Amino acid sequence: MVTPRLVAKIESEEPTHQLAVLIDADNAQAAVIEGLLAEIARYGEATVKRIYGDFTAPESSSWKRVLQKYAIKPVQQFAYTTGKNATDSTMIIDAMDLLYSRKFDGFCLVTSDSDFTGLAVRLREEGLTVLGFGEQKTPLAFRNACHKFIFTEVLRPGVDNGKVEKKQHVAPRETEEQSAAEVATQPVKFPKKFILKALEESTDDTGWANLGTFGSYLTKLQPDFDSRLYGYKKLSDLVKDKKDIFEVEARESGGSGQKILYIKARK
Repeated sequence: MVTPRLVAKIESEEPTHQLAVLIDADNAQAAVIEGLLAEIARYGEATVKRIYGDFTAPESSSWKRVLQKYAIKPVQQFAYTTGKNATDSTMIIDAMDLLYSRKFDGFCLVTSDSDFTGLAVRLREEGLTVLGFGEQKTPLAFRNACHKFIFTEVLRPGVDNGKVEKKQHVAPRETEEQSAAEVATQPVKFPKKFILKALEESTDDTGWANLGTFGSYLTKLQPDFDSRLYGYKKLSDLVKDKKDIFEVEARESGGSGQKILYIKARK
């Protein structure tokens, strides 16, 4: 029975963004599904969850074990011919059908395939939010076509996002010419120059920047920027720890008692 208190609570909550989650089983790993859905929940409600692939193939056995648990609808796609990917076409057609239903605020595209770059661009042109999820090997073209791109390596089980190893091999901004093998062997390098440039563009007349404004600007400049790649669960943890780069000041917001972080470059 739904109580009046529960009804009042539901009615008082802010509307949740409706998201369509489309997973390319040929280019995504089942091991990340729990972390993936938890990450998506930060942005909105996964109203539609569909996965595309040939589930008669041995390679898809790991996905078959988690579909029911996480209520993901499988869309079976047999390969019509060797060397051609019919899954991509089916996923793109479904995405366009969902787009024209006008029921969604955004799409989550889970793939490491650059073939979905055009789809991401088209969805953005319609004013929808596009979140991309993929491995390190994902080409820059697809990463940059998304509003936000998250590396699935940081979503794997056993990875404590608050204690990500800073020696983890992740290279978030490789060139198109680099192979996946080359990218995987590159160590993390903190992008200090990029960070300071973004901070400079985010500051007000006093030289300080609201942390939220700074974070939004970082994502606009580089959709795949993620503090977890450098060992920090949140951007606020990163700026607090980098005392040699940032000055941090917590200010009370309009008498609410809440503290808002402001930062500026340390001279």
